[in-house]
Amino acid sequence: LANGSMSSNQSGEGEIRKALIASDLVDCMIALPGQLFYTTQIPACLWFVARDKSGKPTAGHKPCRNRKGETLFIDARKLGVLMDRTHRELIDEELARIAGTYQAWRGEPEADDYEDVPGFCKSATLEEIASHGYVLTPGRYVGAEELEEDDELFEEKMERLTKKLYAQFEESAKLEAAIRENLRRLGL
Repeated sequence: LANGSMSSNQSGEGEIRKALIASDLVDCMIALPGQLFYTTQIPACLWFVARDKSGKPTAGHKPCRNRKGETLFIDARKLGVLMDRTHRELIDEELARIAGTYQAWRGEPEADDYEDVPGFCKSATLEEIASHGYVLTPGRYVGAEELEEDDELFEEKMERLTKKLYAQFEESAKLEAAIRENLRRLGL
């Protein structure tokens, strides 16, 4: 399925998503930032599917927690560092955060405890996903990150910011006058 398939209902994509969710196959959806790939600027999304979310041990894997009826959504679109104008890279700490979140959610041995983080990750039930029309866009589930409270009174903040703006206007006028004078001296 293409990236647009997370929410599109064209070409039967909505029915495909519904069948994947109803079959409890989608383990995790990770929305990545744009500019990660040299061939396209658009963001991508990783789909992790699992035939068995029971957490039972399998060949070469230790037991995890039972995740039946749950899907993890991770919104990593705000992560990454611009390496140049057109290319972004996820740094090691960000990759570790994403992987660690998935491992914690799965309940892997030696992983940290999982916790929903507003704006970053959310464990959603099949019922929640159905209530959203089987849309698999992580941003729909993780919500917005919590903002720090601003305890400055609005009136005080506006007065402070207005004074700062006027000072910047004055500086701008001085710089413009100096540039015009330099251009005049050059005969322009």
